[in-house]
Amino acid sequence: MSNWVDACAADEIEAEDVRRFDHGDSTYAIYRTADDKYHATDGLCTHELVHLADGLVMDCTIECPMHNGRFDFTTGKAQGAPVFVDLKTYPVKVENGRVMIDLG
Repeated sequence: MSNWVDACAADEIEAEDVRRFDHGDSTYAIYRTADDKYHATDGLCTHELVHLADGLVMDCTIECPMHNGRFDFTTGKAQGAPVFVDLKTYPVKVENGRVMIDLG
């Protein structure tokens, strides 16, 4: 079942950057790639529950600001120590200049 939520304006996220989005009791991270594709994951690192939106985006990788754990934000895949648990990813679409996330 789809549950599309309006997260932000598409132009609020710079290319190769990440933005925090809080909804209810949950935090998400929304990413924009250099070629203007948008992705969304859970917003907290699976290692120490640090906000990923404070991290560094490099290509399709987000690096956690605390212990430098890295994830592929297109798949959620953890890329090695200290992170071993993958991030949950969410479908994203852009409609009328707004980034929408399907929180299911």
